[in-house]
Amino acid sequence: MGEIWDRITTVQPVPARGVVELMGVLAIGLVAWPPAWRITRQVITIAHEGAHAFVALLCGRSLHGVRLHRDTSGLTVTRGLARGRGLVATLAAGYVGPALLGLLGAFVLGRGYSVALLWLLLLVLALLLLQIRNWWGLGVMLIAGAVLFGVTWWLPGEAQTAFAYLLMWFLLLASPWAVVDLQRSRRRGRGYESDADQLGRLTFLPGGGWVTVFFVVTVGCLVLGALLMLGRIS
Repeated sequence: MGEIWDRITTVQPVPARGVVELMGVLAIGLVAWPPAWRITRQVITIAHEGAHAFVALLCGRSLHGVRLHRDTSGLTVTRGLARGRGLVATLAAGYVGPALLGLLGAFVLGRGYSVALLWLLLLVLALLLLQIRNWWGLGVMLIAGAVLFGVTWWLPGEAQTAFAYLLMWFLLLASPWAVVDLQRSRRRGRGYESDADQLGRLTFLPGGGWVTVFFVVTVGCLVLGALLMLGRIS
């Protein structure tokens, strides 16, 4: 435990800008290349459903399980009032959650705590794993946890830092793309139960307006996160 604590609390040097840029290019490939995106999108789904669960608990709703599906969709079941700010906040958190996590991660990376960030993410995965209620979701979570544990336990500090930058770039870049996927689904008539359309029925803003909000927030997080990781702002 002492060794783990030392790893977590040790400040890692910020990598050369070329390394940060290379991780960004790799993240673009993971999002833009369809065969890779079909697999890596599960990372966004985990963060999406995790955001729903986290905000639901903050708003006093009870959490009754999370499911991850083969088509990269997910479902977080909560109980509480059928209307109101708590439900609106819970629904709104899903699409912006991964981007906000990426932005927070970019801030932490700039302070040199890349290893601490990875261990914190591993802890969050472990907590979310307790809420998984289907076998596919369990498998996805175990694979994600194994990858993250392997990185934090066996890779040297420089490689862990590079991986942390890759992961934050991916969250920031993939979040707006997930919103684009949402709008495509709505245009095909499959969006009735989407977060945006549920919010449209609960608020004055229609579903399309919520899609715009999601896109603006995720793009804003991408811009700020990129500036943080590239050292343009601190």
